Amino acid sequence: MTTVRHFRQSLLWPLQLMPREGDRSDRRPWEQLLEAGGAQPWHAVVDEYTGEASGFHERHYNEFVTFLPYVQRFLYGDGSARGRTGGASSMQVLRRDDVRQVRVTLQAGEAPVTLQVAHIDLYFFYDVDVVMLNVEVCADDLPLAVAQEVLYRFGRGYPPGWDGEGRGLHCAVAVEWLGADAQVLAASDAGDREAFLAFVARHRAPRLAAHWRWLLQPLVPDQEDATGPLRFRQIEYHRMPVMGYLAVDDPAQLSRADFVRLGLVSGRGGGDELLPFAEQHLADFESRYCYDRFWCAGGAAPHTRYLCCGHALVVVGCAGAPFFTDRERGVLAQFRHQHFLLFLIAHFQKAALLMFSDRLVVALDALSIADAGSVKRFKRAVRSNFETFLRFTHRYWFHEISEQVQTRALHHLCVAHLGLNTLYPEVRERVGEMNTYLDTDSLRRQANTVVRLTVVTIAGLIGTLSTGFLGMNLLAEADAPLWQRGLIFVGTLVASLVVTGYTIVKSKRLSDFLDVLSDERLTLRQKAGAWWKDARDPHRSRN
Repeated sequence: MTTVRHFRQSLLWPLQLMPREGDRSDRRPWEQLLEAGGAQPWHAVVDEYTGEASGFHERHYNEFVTFLPYVQRFLYGDGSARGRTGGASSMQVLRRDDVRQVRVTLQAGEAPVTLQVAHIDLYFFYDVDVVMLNVEVCADDLPLAVAQEVLYRFGRGYPPGWDGEGRGLHCAVAVEWLGADAQVLAASDAGDREAFLAFVARHRAPRLAAHWRWLLQPLVPDQEDATGPLRFRQIEYHRMPVMGYLAVDDPAQLSRADFVRLGLVSGRGGGDELLPFAEQHLADFESRYCYDRFWCAGGAAPHTRYLCCGHALVVVGCAGAPFFTDRERGVLAQFRHQHFLLFLIAHFQKAALLMFSDRLVVALDALSIADAGSVKRFKRAVRSNFETFLRFTHRYWFHEISEQVQTRALHHLCVAHLGLNTLYPEVRERVGEMNTYLDTDSLRRQANTVVRLTVVTIAGLIGTLSTGFLGMNLLAEADAPLWQRGLIFVGTLVASLVVTGYTIVKSKRLSDFLDVLSDERLTLRQKAGAWWKDARDPHRSRN
């Protein structure tokens, strides 16, 4: 039986932040969370790039220089130089320290597995309403089958179904967050089938498992009635993107079925050589999902294999190779720093693109053409979405993140499986089309306004020419009493308003009539009857 000498799993769950109705605050989401008051457990992380230099280690330096300059500015901001204050990172990280362990019962009748919690973080991003929950756990000396099951079952936001005995499918039977004294802080409720069914029936949205809802507090799901400083909704599948690190005695002894189960995160199997899927489906597994640059007997970390399917990034290597297990400059350090960040960037980009697409759908669903207020809200929502998408494109969207061969290859592998290079132009086209529609509609309205003003001007020009010819005054009332002149002025003003108002109301008809008058192909009689014919036609065009 293969034993995993050191196992590490990192979950990354993207969620969409929902604006609170009537909230006009300029505070950032993480500021609202930190200022929520009460006993909320989150606090800002003072990382190695903003804290004291004594806390900056070689692993942090290696992480920094891995990325290209524009990615460095995204991840770390600009440092101070020449006495100027540098720009902050585009990410803000909050952390909670009250959860020390997690106890997982994978299947009924099995002994629970206790994992150490390395950290639990929330990643926020400037100008983009996406937050990513990161949970990193680790353990030593786990059977390979148990490690496969933990990768498969632990990161589930809610059960996708239940078996005949009411146990949740594809998720752990029980998950318990443990505090410093091993006290249970929260427990899962995957077996409470009726609660999940009732929630979906009422809200048309999935109900998150109790232990995940507790972990995210005081953030609350948007569909629930609970109050909180921030509300969120799910963006993707209930299965969280996962990273895995497995140090075993001899990676070359793992079967192809073991690697397939690790790379595609399909759980443990019934036998060492039993493939989880059909052979024809896995014919190109090594070429599609494996990065085997270091899958050889030589090098500092012999027989190191990276597996990526987009949803998961897993590395397997030799526990006896010091470089593979080195936490400062080896593969373990790279897994927790460079590889985690490339995985985070790819999934953040996908989550943001899905959020932009979802916002267009929400804006269209709320649109009512007959309601002027609804139309205005729709236009504001589309304009805001377009502006945010532009900021996302220039700040967060890039095709290359590193020139280092390994990091670049893993990033390309992850991006290809996530379909980002197809998703981005699709969302950009949708956002652009919606914004173009609004621009076209605005131009049409402006053109109609110009036409109406032109008609009113022509109508006023007739009276102006008639009464102003050679300075002629039809009524010589310059020497009349003041009250009489005032009365004539008021009467003239009212008549002018009536005529102008009527002209504006009939401006569309007048415009069509002027078009007919200017048509040289029509006879004088046809032109004369055009006004009355248009008045009798109930199907005449309107803008």
